[in-house]
Amino acid sequence: MTHFSILSLARNALSRHSGWQPTWRDAVPKDGYDVIIIGGGGHGLATAYYLAAVHGITNVAVLEKGWIGGGNAGRNTTIIRSNYLLPGNAPFYEWSMKLWEGLEQELNYNAMVSQRGVLNLVHSDAQRDAAARRGNGMRLHGVDAELLDVDGVRKLAPFLDFDQARFPIMGGLHQPRGGTARHDAVVWGFARGASDRGVDIVQNCEVRGFLRDATGTVVGVETSRGLIRAGKVGMAVAGNSSRIAALADLRLPIESHVLQAFVSEGLKPVIPGVITFGAGHFYISQSDKGGLVFGGDIDGYNSYAQRGNLPVVEDVCEGGMAVMPMIGRVRLLRSWGGIMDMSMDGSPIIDRTPIDGLYLNAGWCYGGFKATPASGRCFAHLLATDRAHETAAAYRLDRFRTGHLIDEKGQGAQPNLH
Repeated sequence: MTHFSILSLARNALSRHSGWQPTWRDAVPKDGYDVIIIGGGGHGLATAYYLAAVHGITNVAVLEKGWIGGGNAGRNTTIIRSNYLLPGNAPFYEWSMKLWEGLEQELNYNAMVSQRGVLNLVHSDAQRDAAARRGNGMRLHGVDAELLDVDGVRKLAPFLDFDQARFPIMGGLHQPRGGTARHDAVVWGFARGASDRGVDIVQNCEVRGFLRDATGTVVGVETSRGLIRAGKVGMAVAGNSSRIAALADLRLPIESHVLQAFVSEGLKPVIPGVITFGAGHFYISQSDKGGLVFGGDIDGYNSYAQRGNLPVVEDVCEGGMAVMPMIGRVRLLRSWGGIMDMSMDGSPIIDRTPIDGLYLNAGWCYGGFKATPASGRCFAHLLATDRAHETAAAYRLDRFRTGHLIDEKGQGAQPNLH
């Protein structure tokens, strides 16, 4: 950091940041737009940015019921990866990874993308075979993958409990290009990029209904700030997808569950990358501020509540203790809950709905954050052209009726390898 930068930070800190300009325009809604995007999280803002940057469509509004990044965008564990097996998913998430790798240069914004690696541990012969199959599938799609033996894992993470009787570590599947990104910075970067290109970002604007014409086509939305007309309306509201869709009498193949996550006190660097426990649903990384960021499985019941509960806290901590007992000496700083929109096959939906004028981006299950750039590109393409992007062609809404599922290791509401 330069001497000037240090002085600038100190001056703004002493003035309570009164000299800093907003990153984006907090717009007042107009009477109508070409496209309205419901949801001011990463996916909604990325869609708006790519509509403007790629397709030249700038008469766009992003409507957020609270503040930008106040939903799941600010309630996740920031992991990015493309270690998928099935053809419907692997090309999409690998494209997203490539977009992550160039995102900071494209947005001219520090999203703190850190490709420190993602390591999935294996604890049995069957898991090792599954990891080998997944790794081979990844490499066939051009994705980096390394199948490690015990010594290979020990070199990366010598602090793990390798010899416990119940879950001995037998190796792991490593994606070196995986890692983390700063969730807030991603949201702010896309918001600034979209706003600079003319997109209106409207906060504190809750959608309460849809405007329909005589044919049933959606032609706008009813909001807490009045009626707003639109040529097309796109939904990117994560765990609230079912509730918003119900306002249009649309029932989705989605269940909403709470997913809790946790962060510890700040520590010196101890965990080199992202590590997942193969014998239970536990994953952990270390933030740039030093806190251990970790989580586990979803709550076992449907809920729209952004809060946690003690049984899941206990379950997650048990998973952490089983794989790295040293975590028991760390003090927990805080926890939070995000609402996951769990699809029935564990894969997302980017498609037109049966209602003309209404488009859907939903069903991201555990992994919405890592999909942010590719999700935005594909949803923007759909809204601009009325055609599915080739990379997201498998994410059809009607696949649950036709049987063309993308079953990536079980149903969406169950833990999986990655």
